[in-house]
Amino acid sequence: QVRFVESGGGLVQPGGSLRLSCAASGSIFRVYVMGWYRQTPGKQREWVAGISNGGLTNYADSVKGRFTISRDNAKNTVYLQMNSLKPGDTAVYYCNTHPLGPYGDSWGQGTQVTVSS
Repeated sequence: QVRFVESGGGLVQPGGSLRLSCAASGSIFRVYVMGWYRQTPGKQREWVAGISNGGLTNYADSVKGRFTISRDNAKNTVYLQMNSLKPGDTAVYYCNTHPLGPYGDSWGQGTQVTVSS
């Protein structure tokens, strides 16, 4: 069954902004800390940001101060507001639990973010 559905990616110029969304199955969302991850071709998937049920957040150093993670518990949705985007942020973005747990092999289709002039 579908557990994670990401959306909101696109092509943006350097310095621009995007807001990603991820709808997760309620049984997962209610229990787990949620996170955003990203992957570029030939590289391992890397963690980007995480948010607890209570709204506590943490970020990878590479995005700290530029990205903001949030969640809407009523909608079982986690968001990633990305500002001041750089070409190095180009990747496919995914959501999952954080840290990866029993759903670590159940990735969604992801959403492509391309930062280019």
